[in-house]
Amino acid sequence: MRLLNVAAESTNWNPVTDKIRTFVDSGVLITAARGSGESANDALAILDDPDREFVSSFFIRLEVIPKPSYFNRESELSFYNNFFDAVAIWADPKGILDDALSTACKFGLSAVDSLHIAAALSAGATEFITTELPTKPLHRVPDIRVTTIWLDRIS
Repeated sequence: MRLLNVAAESTNWNPVTDKIRTFVDSGVLITAARGSGESANDALAILDDPDREFVSSFFIRLEVIPKPSYFNRESELSFYNNFFDAVAIWADPKGILDDALSTACKFGLSAVDSLHIAAALSAGATEFITTELPTKPLHRVPDIRVTTIWLDRIS
C-alpha cells in the first residue's frame, strides 16, 4: 500500500478497541467505489483493514449519497451505505460548527474540509485519510495525522 503521512507523528491507536480510529474523506470513498488502478486498491485496502475503526459525519454522507441516488447507480449507493453501516462513531454535526470555522480560519481550509476535520477530531479520530495532495491546506492541521492515497499523482 502506498500511503504518505504528511502530518506530525502522533499515536493513532484507540486504547479501548485497539484499532486505528480513522476518518476517510469523500474522495477516498468515491475512489474505492468508482476507481480503478492502484489508488482504488489503496482505498479499498484502507476500508477493508480490520485494524481500523471508522469515524464519519453527516457531511461525508451528504457528499457521496445524492448523485448515485439520483442517477440510480445502485451498486455505488450500496457500497457507500455498507460503509456507513460499518461506521463506529458519528460526529455530532451541530457540535462541530464553531470548531470548523476556527480551524478554517487558522489553517486556510475550505468550508467542507474544515467541517470534515472538525468532525474527525470531535469523534476522536487520530487519522484522516484523503485524496488531497500534500500541498493542500488540509495537510497543515497538526491535531490529526493526515494521510493521502494519491502518491501516483505526486511528482
